[in-house]
Amino acid sequence: MIKVIQPGFFTSIQDKGRFGYRSNGVPVSGAMDLYSSHFANALLGNPDDCATLEITMVGPTLQLCKPTTIVISGAFMNPKLNGKPIEMNTIITVKSNDILSFGRVEKGLRCYLAIKEGFKSKVVFNSRSMYTNITSAVRLKKDDIVDYLADNQVSPSFNAHVKFNDSVLENDFLEVFKGPEFDKLSLEQKNAILNKELKVSKFNSRMAYQLLPLVENYLKPILTAPVLPGTVQLTPLGQLIVLMRDCQTTGGYPRILQLTEQSINNLSQKSTGSILKIRLKD
Repeated sequence: MIKVIQPGFFTSIQDKGRFGYRSNGVPVSGAMDLYSSHFANALLGNPDDCATLEITMVGPTLQLCKPTTIVISGAFMNPKLNGKPIEMNTIITVKSNDILSFGRVEKGLRCYLAIKEGFKSKVVFNSRSMYTNITSAVRLKKDDIVDYLADNQVSPSFNAHVKFNDSVLENDFLEVFKGPEFDKLSLEQKNAILNKELKVSKFNSRMAYQLLPLVENYLKPILTAPVLPGTVQLTPLGQLIVLMRDCQTTGGYPRILQLTEQSINNLSQKSTGSILKIRLKD
């Protein structure tokens, strides 16, 4: 088991997400940066739906009570094992009662801790992903316990380095498709969105990212319609809102764009003040 000594800023259990329940209003959830989460699992030989810890901005301090192997991927947060720096994106062997700690983020925003065979928290609606009113908690707290299987066997074949694609942390372009209401935008509105720099506002979370500046908007609200992670809505006040993994299942604002899956991953690694440009795919 893992004991949480300090929880960090926002540390939660996430997997691929919760599918098949959107008709009941249940969000998909899952790892914000699925690429980094899947990469960490892949290095361990885990299936890509194994639960990982998603660590945001400031990392936790954890006591790993059983021997195992781990991988840390995504944002760089100066991980240490028993006070000594350890590498990202490689297999690390852990002994009973080792202490894993993190510092502040230096690159990116979210990192992922994968463990051999995944974390064994409660499965709710076919997923371990934490979400308000679905799971008993939204994030890990001090003294929480999370179980995992002991692993005393470390296969040498797992110890080769695999190249992590840093573009998920560094790419400032968001590739998008046209949304259902895109063609209702004026030429001036399209130019303001597609040909100018945008900035991540202080309002960014697992539910949505708001972008600046505001875009002059005269579009009428739409009837409530389905939305997905990556849907870009334009509010009556001209606010661009990019829905993320914990977003609602329906919305009444025009859906002007839809991010690609990779761009959702990229955006999840951006923090307040990050500068972005949108690139429309054919």
